[in-house]
Amino acid sequence: MKKNFIPLLFAGDINVYSVARAFHEEYGIKPVVYGKYPTGPCYKSKIMDYNANPKADEQDTFLSLVLGFANKHHSTTILLIGCGDSYVQLISANKDRLPENVIAPYISVDLMNELIHKEKFYDMCEKIGVDYPNTFVHKKEMAHNFDLPFEPPFILKPSNGIEYWRHPFAAQKKVYKADSREELDTILDDIYGAGYEDSLIIQDFIPGDDTFMRVLTNYSDKHGQVKMMCLGHVLLEEHTPHGIGNHAVIITEHNDTVEAQFKQLLESMHYIGFSNFDIKYDTRDGKYKVFEINTRQGRSNFYVTGAGANVAKCLVEDYIEDKPLEEKFVKNKNLWLVVPKRVAFTYIKPAEYKKEMRELFAAGKWVNPLFYAPDNGLGRKLKLIKSQLGHYVKFRKYLGK
Repeated sequence: MKKNFIPLLFAGDINVYSVARAFHEEYGIKPVVYGKYPTGPCYKSKIMDYNANPKADEQDTFLSLVLGFANKHHSTTILLIGCGDSYVQLISANKDRLPENVIAPYISVDLMNELIHKEKFYDMCEKIGVDYPNTFVHKKEMAHNFDLPFEPPFILKPSNGIEYWRHPFAAQKKVYKADSREELDTILDDIYGAGYEDSLIIQDFIPGDDTFMRVLTNYSDKHGQVKMMCLGHVLLEEHTPHGIGNHAVIITEHNDTVEAQFKQLLESMHYIGFSNFDIKYDTRDGKYKVFEINTRQGRSNFYVTGAGANVAKCLVEDYIEDKPLEEKFVKNKNLWLVVPKRVAFTYIKPAEYKKEMRELFAAGKWVNPLFYAPDNGLGRKLKLIKSQLGHYVKFRKYLGK
């Protein structure tokens, strides 16, 4: 295949590094990347052209960067990919302003806003029959004057995540667990007091540690047909306030029933592009319950590429080569982790998972996406080692030992 396209990626974290690595592995090309800061896993990388701009996620700057790049490369197809919620929303909102040589494989901004808003997303799940936790939608005007249909502990999170992070405060977290009604009321006051105006989602806490979590990554082609699905069994998550829920260790698995449900959900709304679902298994009724959808590939997307379904290949075959995609529902086992092996074995409790991990390590069926042989410059390697060692401190602080 002629390399007649340039991937233009936005973000600066492990998500965008994983996507860039997928393009480099499959096609030997270096994507151009814009992120906010001259730091993180992309900084000084040899497999991409990384550019820092502190206003990259602001409308005027973002559009100027994309239009300027497209004009400079007017005779080449530009594959525009967002690797964070704000960038994906910007791409979708600006689709009508993009020149002909730019491909933006995303749904309309109206559908995206409905899906990002958890309250509206649960309405869609209800219609299709996809299970989700027992949920109460809290409005600011309710204050403390409401009754909940379930007992503590409670899970609390913003219905509109993008808007929520625009109003920082000292005790801000990605997700909250409240062990009492009093604690819940205090968290509500903190969030609304910081300026957030949208609704909040209060949910019944599903029992079980990180090993009860699943992540499902999918690719829907430009005709709205789901062509790739990869289910991951999460064994360990991060537990820092801003990183809680971020995956740290995943083993791929396969579940026909779960995948069929979400395939139906995606195709019912004529979804296109990557999607990513956070799911938890509820032992009380034996159901897999979805928390949210990300209208993009998740930050842990290399668990998919590592298991044999290269995420870059989905986009290139669909939009650049313009050929029908074969259905690929990943079934082979592979281990993905972004923490040191010792951290993984220390904080993952069930013995059966440790046994499976040892077997996958022994068979060479594992990957840490950040360590890539063609990108092993000394400066970068030293920063990665320092970052990896930092996980010992973080996990000890938040989980003990």
